[in-house]
Amino acid sequence: MQIELNGRAALITGGSKGLGLAIARAFAGAGGNVAIVARDKAALGTAEAEIRAAAPGAKVAAISADIATAAGCETAFKGAEAALGRIDILVNNAGTSQRGPFLEIDDALWQHDLDLKLFAAIRLGRLVWPGMAARRWGRIINVLNTGAKAPPAEGAPTAVSRAAGMALTKVQANEGARHNILVNALLVGLIDSDQHRRRHAAAKTNESYEEWLGKLGASLPLGRYGKAEEFAATALFLCSEGGSYIAGTAINVDGGRSPVV
Repeated sequence: MQIELNGRAALITGGSKGLGLAIARAFAGAGGNVAIVARDKAALGTAEAEIRAAAPGAKVAAISADIATAAGCETAFKGAEAALGRIDILVNNAGTSQRGPFLEIDDALWQHDLDLKLFAAIRLGRLVWPGMAARRWGRIINVLNTGAKAPPAEGAPTAVSRAAGMALTKVQANEGARHNILVNALLVGLIDSDQHRRRHAAAKTNESYEEWLGKLGASLPLGRYGKAEEFAATALFLCSEGGSYIAGTAINVDGGRSPVV
């Protein structure tokens, strides 16, 4: 099935690497226009060039902003709107996993995790919503992880932030449906991404990255880790006309890893 976005404009946070970059490539390749947001200007430049090379006809904007702040969210939104003309799709993807024993998590880490993963989604949602409602077409994807449904021990603060993101998804979906603003969540499992590459480096193992990730993936029901392109394909479907009757769902993209549906 050929999926087309037909010029739809997407704002993707955490778009310079990993899942965000894969989503941006998929959207641009399907005829969409994309604005990627991250803090690292060098990484943004590399990602922008990669997307342009893969989809020469797409409009591509790279915006440096810290969306853990209200000002950064404003910068991201205004830059994307100026570059693309409007925002039809918002993908709230920014944020790496933070976890540890409950008593060792201080207020500063709690606050930063909530600012980056929850409040950024709230703030950006408020900014894109009026335009989507006026045009009667919008898609919002909140990228969470499977800990949102099944929080493990020592899973805070991220499991808590992501669980709040799942509640936000349902609230937005129930309010947005009447305006044809469809809001869904995608829950990340074990997927090859920049985050896992950093974990491999920190582990200081003699195993190659592929060997290390392969062993982790072998424990999953599907027997392998996922690819960023597989995750991106799910996001693309939700933002296409094929996903026009899906709202308020939280989809596990995890190879069957989650203990709950």
